[in-house]
Amino acid sequence: MIVEYIRYTVPPERAAEFQKAYADAAVVLAADPHCLGYEIGQGLEEPEHFTVRIDWDSVEGHEQGFRRSAGFPAFFAAVKPFFTQIDEMKHYEVRAAWRPAGDGADR
Repeated sequence: MIVEYIRYTVPPERAAEFQKAYADAAVVLAADPHCLGYEIGQGLEEPEHFTVRIDWDSVEGHEQGFRRSAGFPAFFAAVKPFFTQIDEMKHYEVRAAWRPAGDGADR
């Protein structure tokens, strides 16, 4: 599994718009076979900071599968207005993880 982290700094007046954009984009993520899960977090101390975590089956699944899928244009259209707010967009390989039994995130 590969994790993509996308960190954003979103002006407070656009926070609701950002959350709506990712709610729309999440429909596409949930339907894609390469996407294993996702989460969107908003900073508590600095609420203008958002982190999107997307679990992919592989970098190739993300870049060659998802980005070439029929659903990608709808995903891209939803999130494109926030590209200038991206601070980081990178893939990471998970080296260690722990979750209590039965504490999986629902897709």
